[in-house]
Amino acid sequence: MAVGFFVLIGYSLFIASTHMNYIWKWNSVPKYFTYQKEITIQAPFDGKVTVENGKIIVKGKDGVQDFKISKDYKILVDNNDDIYQDDDLASYTVWKAGPLLNGLTVTLKISAVALIIAFILASFLAFMRISNYYFLKDIATFYIAVIRGTPLLVQIFIFYFIIATIFNIERFYAGAISLGLFYGAYIAEVLRGAIQSIDVGQTEAAKSLGMNYVQTMVNIVMPQAFKRALPTLIGEMIALVKDSSLVSVISITDLTKVGREIVANTFTPFETWLVIAAIYFSITFTMSIIGRKLENKMKQQGGM
Repeated sequence: MAVGFFVLIGYSLFIASTHMNYIWKWNSVPKYFTYQKEITIQAPFDGKVTVENGKIIVKGKDGVQDFKISKDYKILVDNNDDIYQDDDLASYTVWKAGPLLNGLTVTLKISAVALIIAFILASFLAFMRISNYYFLKDIATFYIAVIRGTPLLVQIFIFYFIIATIFNIERFYAGAISLGLFYGAYIAEVLRGAIQSIDVGQTEAAKSLGMNYVQTMVNIVMPQAFKRALPTLIGEMIALVKDSSLVSVISITDLTKVGREIVANTFTPFETWLVIAAIYFSITFTMSIIGRKLENKMKQQGGM
Protein backbone atom coordinates (compact mmCIF):
# COMPACT_ATOMS: atom_id res chain seq x y z
CA MET A 1 0.00 0.00 0.00
CA ALA A 2 2.86 2.34 0.82
CA VAL A 3 4.54 1.65 -2.53
CA GLY A 4 1.22 2.22 -4.31
CA PHE A 5 0.77 5.51 -2.47
CA PHE A 6 4.18 6.81 -3.53
CA VAL A 7 3.67 5.61 -7.11
CA LEU A 8 0.39 7.50 -7.20
CA ILE A 9 2.06 10.66 -5.86
CA GLY A 10 4.88 10.35 -8.39
CA TYR A 11 2.47 9.77 -11.27
CA SER A 12 0.38 12.78 -10.23
CA LEU A 13 3.49 14.98 -10.15
CA PHE A 14 4.54 13.66 -13.56
CA ILE A 15 1.13 14.47 -15.07
CA ALA A 16 1.21 17.92 -13.50
CA SER A 17 4.70 18.60 -14.88
CA THR A 18 3.62 17.71 -18.42
CA HIS A 19 1.06 20.53 -18.30
CA MET A 20 3.66 23.12 -17.29
CA ASN A 21 4.85 25.63 -19.84
CA TYR A 22 8.43 24.45 -19.32
CA ILE A 23 10.94 22.58 -21.48
CA TRP A 24 12.71 19.94 -19.41
CA LYS A 25 16.45 19.53 -20.16
CA TRP A 26 17.53 16.50 -18.16
CA ASN A 27 20.23 15.72 -20.74
CA SER A 28 22.18 18.80 -19.58
CA VAL A 29 22.55 17.52 -16.02
CA PRO A 30 25.20 14.73 -16.39
CA LYS A 31 27.91 17.09 -17.65
CA TYR A 32 27.77 18.95 -14.35
CA PHE A 33 28.82 15.77 -12.53
CA THR A 34 31.69 14.79 -14.84
CA TYR A 35 32.89 15.98 -18.22
CA GLN A 36 35.66 15.21 -20.69
CA LYS A 37 38.48 17.71 -21.05
CA GLU A 38 40.91 17.64 -23.97
CA ILE A 39 44.57 18.14 -23.05
CA THR A 40 46.72 19.30 -25.99
CA ILE A 41 50.40 19.89 -26.72
CA GLN A 42 50.89 22.92 -28.93
CA ALA A 43 53.75 23.99 -31.18
CA PRO A 44 55.97 26.62 -29.53
CA PHE A 45 56.94 28.22 -32.85
CA ASP A 46 56.73 27.81 -36.64
CA GLY A 47 58.70 25.02 -38.28
CA LYS A 48 58.70 21.39 -39.37
CA VAL A 49 57.78 18.43 -37.22
CA THR A 50 59.42 15.02 -36.86
CA VAL A 51 57.78 12.06 -35.09
CA GLU A 52 60.13 9.34 -33.83
CA ASN A 53 60.46 6.96 -30.86
CA GLY A 54 57.55 8.43 -28.92
CA LYS A 55 58.78 11.97 -29.40
CA ILE A 56 57.61 14.94 -31.41
CA ILE A 57 60.48 17.20 -32.48
CA VAL A 58 59.76 20.70 -33.71
CA LYS A 59 62.52 22.40 -35.75
CA GLY A 60 62.31 26.00 -36.86
CA LYS A 61 64.09 29.32 -37.08
CA ASP A 62 63.60 29.84 -33.34
CA GLY A 63 65.34 26.59 -32.42
CA VAL A 64 64.56 22.94 -31.74
CA GLN A 65 62.20 21.57 -29.11
CA ASP A 66 61.10 18.01 -28.47
CA PHE A 67 58.11 16.64 -26.59
CA LYS A 68 57.95 13.19 -25.04
CA ILE A 69 54.56 11.72 -25.90
CA SER A 70 53.01 9.02 -23.70
CA LYS A 71 50.74 6.33 -25.08
CA ASP A 72 47.69 8.20 -23.79
CA TYR A 73 48.16 10.92 -26.37
CA LYS A 74 46.85 10.84 -29.92
CA ILE A 75 49.43 12.31 -32.32
CA LEU A 76 47.81 14.82 -34.67
CA VAL A 77 50.74 15.49 -37.05
CA ASP A 78 52.90 13.45 -39.46
CA ASN A 79 56.60 13.52 -40.29
CA ASN A 80 57.78 16.63 -42.15
CA ASP A 81 54.50 18.48 -41.66
CA ASP A 82 54.73 22.25 -41.70
CA ILE A 83 53.33 23.63 -38.49
CA TYR A 84 52.74 27.06 -37.06
CA GLN A 85 52.88 28.41 -33.54
CA ASP A 86 50.07 27.14 -31.28
CA ASP A 87 49.07 24.35 -33.70
CA ASP A 88 48.00 21.17 -31.91
CA LEU A 89 50.64 18.43 -32.02
CA ALA A 90 49.01 15.78 -29.82
CA SER A 91 46.04 15.47 -27.53
CA TYR A 92 44.26 13.17 -25.13
CA THR A 93 40.93 13.24 -23.32
CA VAL A 94 40.62 13.02 -19.55
CA TRP A 95 37.56 12.86 -17.28
CA LYS A 96 37.22 15.78 -14.89
CA ALA A 97 34.95 16.28 -11.89
CA GLY A 98 32.15 18.71 -12.70
CA PRO A 99 30.91 21.56 -10.50
CA LEU A 100 28.32 19.36 -8.75
CA LEU A 101 30.97 16.89 -7.56
CA ASN A 102 33.25 19.75 -6.54
CA GLY A 103 30.38 21.37 -4.64
CA LEU A 104 29.57 18.04 -2.97
CA THR A 105 33.20 17.75 -1.85
CA VAL A 106 33.09 21.22 -0.28
CA THR A 107 29.79 20.43 1.47
CA LEU A 108 31.19 17.22 2.96
CA LYS A 109 34.43 18.92 4.05
CA ILE A 110 32.74 21.88 5.70
CA SER A 111 30.21 19.59 7.41
CA ALA A 112 32.99 17.35 8.74
CA VAL A 113 35.00 20.30 10.12
CA ALA A 114 31.86 21.81 11.66
CA LEU A 115 30.94 18.48 13.31
CA ILE A 116 34.36 18.19 14.92
CA ILE A 117 34.13 21.76 16.26
CA ALA A 118 30.55 21.19 17.45
CA PHE A 119 31.34 18.00 19.38
CA ILE A 120 34.44 19.46 21.04
CA LEU A 121 32.57 22.61 22.06
CA ALA A 122 29.49 20.65 23.14
CA SER A 123 31.56 18.41 25.42
CA PHE A 124 32.97 21.42 27.28
CA LEU A 125 29.58 23.15 27.47
CA ALA A 126 27.82 20.03 28.74
CA PHE A 127 30.27 19.57 31.62
CA MET A 128 30.11 23.29 32.38
CA ARG A 129 26.33 23.01 32.60
CA ILE A 130 26.50 20.21 35.21
CA SER A 131 29.45 21.74 37.06
CA ASN A 132 29.26 22.69 40.72
CA TYR A 133 30.95 25.99 39.85
CA TYR A 134 28.16 28.46 39.24
CA PHE A 135 30.22 30.83 37.11
CA LEU A 136 30.94 28.01 34.64
CA LYS A 137 27.28 27.02 34.64
CA ASP A 138 26.21 30.63 34.03
CA ILE A 139 28.67 31.09 31.15
CA ALA A 140 27.47 27.91 29.42
CA THR A 141 23.80 28.72 30.04
CA PHE A 142 24.15 32.23 28.62
CA TYR A 143 26.05 31.00 25.54
CA ILE A 144 23.48 28.29 24.79
CA ALA A 145 20.59 30.71 25.27
CA VAL A 146 22.08 33.29 22.89
CA ILE A 147 23.04 30.78 20.20
CA ARG A 148 19.74 28.92 20.29
CA GLY A 149 17.80 32.18 20.40
CA THR A 150 19.22 33.71 17.20
CA PRO A 151 18.99 32.46 13.59
CA LEU A 152 21.94 30.57 12.11
CA LEU A 153 21.99 32.81 9.02
CA VAL A 154 22.40 35.91 11.19
CA GLN A 155 25.21 34.23 13.13
CA ILE A 156 27.02 33.35 9.89
CA PHE A 157 26.86 36.97 8.76
CA ILE A 158 28.06 38.29 12.14
CA PHE A 159 30.92 35.82 12.36
CA TYR A 160 32.05 36.31 8.76
CA PHE A 161 31.81 40.10 8.50
CA ILE A 162 33.04 40.91 12.01
CA ILE A 163 35.02 38.15 13.74
CA ALA A 164 36.51 36.57 10.60
CA THR A 165 37.50 40.01 9.33
CA ILE A 166 39.22 40.95 12.60
CA PHE A 167 41.18 37.69 12.84
CA ASN A 168 41.65 37.25 9.07
CA ILE A 169 39.94 33.83 8.98
CA GLU A 170 39.44 32.22 5.57
CA ARG A 171 35.93 32.05 4.18
CA PHE A 172 35.78 28.24 4.35
CA TYR A 173 36.77 28.09 8.02
CA ALA A 174 34.51 31.02 8.87
CA GLY A 175 31.54 29.03 7.57
CA ALA A 176 32.64 25.83 9.32
CA ILE A 177 33.25 27.58 12.65
CA SER A 178 29.87 29.33 12.44
CA LEU A 179 28.12 25.99 11.94
CA GLY A 180 30.18 24.38 14.71
CA LEU A 181 29.41 27.14 17.21
CA PHE A 182 25.70 26.93 16.41
CA TYR A 183 25.32 23.18 16.64
CA GLY A 184 27.70 22.95 19.59
CA ALA A 185 25.00 24.64 21.69
CA TYR A 186 22.33 22.14 20.62
CA ILE A 187 24.55 19.07 21.01
CA ALA A 188 25.64 20.34 24.45
CA GLU A 189 22.06 20.21 25.69
CA VAL A 190 21.64 16.72 24.25
CA LEU A 191 24.76 15.50 26.06
CA ARG A 192 23.79 17.26 29.29
CA GLY A 193 20.38 15.64 29.30
CA ALA A 194 21.87 12.22 28.56
CA ILE A 195 24.46 12.55 31.35
CA GLN A 196 21.88 13.67 33.89
CA SER A 197 19.58 10.79 32.89
CA ILE A 198 22.08 8.27 34.28
CA ASP A 199 20.99 7.12 37.74
CA VAL A 200 22.86 8.84 40.56
CA GLY A 201 23.27 5.49 42.25
CA GLN A 202 25.78 4.44 39.60
CA THR A 203 27.96 7.45 40.39
CA GLU A 204 27.76 6.71 44.09
CA ALA A 205 28.61 3.06 43.47
CA ALA A 206 31.66 4.13 41.44
CA LYS A 207 32.81 6.36 44.31
CA SER A 208 32.42 3.48 46.76
CA LEU A 209 34.76 1.46 44.53
CA GLY A 210 37.40 4.17 44.77
CA MET A 211 36.91 5.80 41.36
CA ASN A 212 37.49 9.53 41.02
CA TYR A 213 35.30 11.92 39.00
CA VAL A 214 37.18 11.48 35.72
CA GLN A 215 37.22 7.67 35.98
CA THR A 216 33.51 7.62 36.79
CA MET A 217 32.65 9.78 33.80
CA VAL A 218 34.91 7.94 31.34
CA ASN A 219 34.10 4.38 32.42
CA ILE A 220 30.56 4.53 33.82
CA VAL A 221 28.54 7.60 32.85
CA MET A 222 29.66 8.66 29.36
CA PRO A 223 29.33 5.25 27.62
CA GLN A 224 25.73 5.00 28.78
CA ALA A 225 24.97 8.65 28.10
CA PHE A 226 26.34 8.39 24.57
CA LYS A 227 24.12 5.39 23.86
CA ARG A 228 21.04 7.23 25.06
CA ALA A 229 21.95 10.39 23.16
CA LEU A 230 22.85 8.64 19.89
CA PRO A 231 19.47 8.94 18.08
CA THR A 232 19.26 12.66 18.84
CA LEU A 233 22.92 13.19 17.94
CA ILE A 234 22.37 11.58 14.55
CA GLY A 235 19.45 13.95 14.02
CA GLU A 236 21.62 16.95 14.87
CA MET A 237 24.34 15.75 12.48
CA ILE A 238 21.80 15.41 9.67
CA ALA A 239 20.45 18.89 10.42
CA LEU A 240 24.01 20.28 10.30
CA VAL A 241 24.63 18.82 6.85
CA LYS A 242 21.41 20.35 5.55
CA ASP A 243 22.08 23.72 7.18
CA SER A 244 25.56 23.78 5.65
CA SER A 245 23.76 25.06 2.54
CA LEU A 246 23.50 28.43 4.30
CA VAL A 247 27.25 29.04 3.99
CA SER A 248 26.64 29.73 0.30
CA VAL A 249 25.57 33.24 1.35
CA ILE A 250 29.23 34.07 2.10
CA SER A 251 30.34 32.80 -1.33
CA ILE A 252 31.53 29.34 -0.32
CA THR A 253 31.13 27.17 -3.41
CA ASP A 254 29.15 24.32 -1.87
CA LEU A 255 26.31 22.40 -3.50
CA THR A 256 23.78 25.18 -3.04
CA LYS A 257 26.00 27.89 -4.52
CA VAL A 258 26.89 25.60 -7.43
CA GLY A 259 23.17 25.09 -8.01
CA ARG A 260 22.55 28.83 -8.13
CA GLU A 261 25.38 29.26 -10.63
CA ILE A 262 24.08 26.45 -12.85
CA VAL A 263 20.58 27.92 -12.82
CA ALA A 264 21.94 31.36 -13.72
CA ASN A 265 23.91 29.92 -16.65
CA THR A 266 21.43 27.39 -18.04
CA PHE A 267 17.96 28.60 -16.91
CA THR A 268 17.08 25.06 -15.75
CA PRO A 269 15.88 25.64 -12.17
CA PHE A 270 13.66 22.56 -11.81
CA GLU A 271 16.22 19.99 -12.99
CA THR A 272 19.07 21.61 -11.04
CA TRP A 273 17.31 21.93 -7.69
CA LEU A 274 15.75 18.48 -7.92
CA VAL A 275 19.18 16.96 -8.52
CA ILE A 276 20.74 18.92 -5.65
CA ALA A 277 17.89 17.92 -3.35
CA ALA A 278 18.50 14.28 -4.32
CA ILE A 279 22.22 14.64 -3.48
CA TYR A 280 21.47 16.11 -0.05
CA PHE A 281 18.92 13.36 0.55
CA SER A 282 21.44 10.66 -0.37
CA ILE A 283 23.90 12.07 2.18
CA THR A 284 21.39 12.38 5.01
CA PHE A 285 19.72 9.05 4.24
CA THR A 286 23.10 7.31 4.36
CA MET A 287 23.78 8.95 7.74
CA SER A 288 20.37 7.78 8.97
CA ILE A 289 21.11 4.19 7.96
CA ILE A 290 24.53 4.24 9.65
CA GLY A 291 23.00 5.77 12.79
CA ARG A 292 20.25 3.16 12.87
CA LYS A 293 22.78 0.33 12.58
CA LEU A 294 24.88 1.80 15.39
CA GLU A 295 21.77 2.21 17.52
CA ASN A 296 20.69 -1.40 16.97
CA LYS A 297 24.21 -2.65 17.74
CA MET A 298 24.27 -0.67 20.99
CA LYS A 299 20.80 -1.91 21.94
CA GLN A 300 22.08 -5.46 21.70
CA GLN A 301 24.90 -4.51 24.09
CA GLY A 302 22.36 -3.04 26.53
CA GLY A 303 22.20 0.31 28.28
CA MET A 304 19.71 2.05 25.96
